[in-house]
Amino acid sequence: MFSHVMIGTNDLEKSKIFYDAVLGAIGVKPGFVDGNRVFWRTKTGTFGVSKPINGQPATYANGGTIGFAVETPEQAHAWHDAGVANGGTAIENPPGVRKGATMELYLAYLRDPDGNKICAMKRMG
Repeated sequence: MFSHVMIGTNDLEKSKIFYDAVLGAIGVKPGFVDGNRVFWRTKTGTFGVSKPINGQPATYANGGTIGFAVETPEQAHAWHDAGVANGGTAIENPPGVRKGATMELYLAYLRDPDGNKICAMKRMG
């Protein structure tokens, strides 16, 4: 459904360090810098961070969350640990299983250095 997701950043270097760590924890190669943007590409899509092209400060989406698919709960936990170790902030409950209406999910939530809410998610059985 999506070709890419792009979010804003006020510090490209700090974002690259953070996302290289969290995405590296789930098997994604380090991002590449293209001017005022950094891109991480996989066979399923592209994630990017960018300094806003209008010159205004980047802000995060209140109520928005970007979810990264992981293959195991252990990978989600490693993702979370890498984020906290590289400038992210743990939010909500600690990483773990949560029961939804139709399935169980393993979720781990962070705020990135710019305040964007992100999560790692594994749909359980």
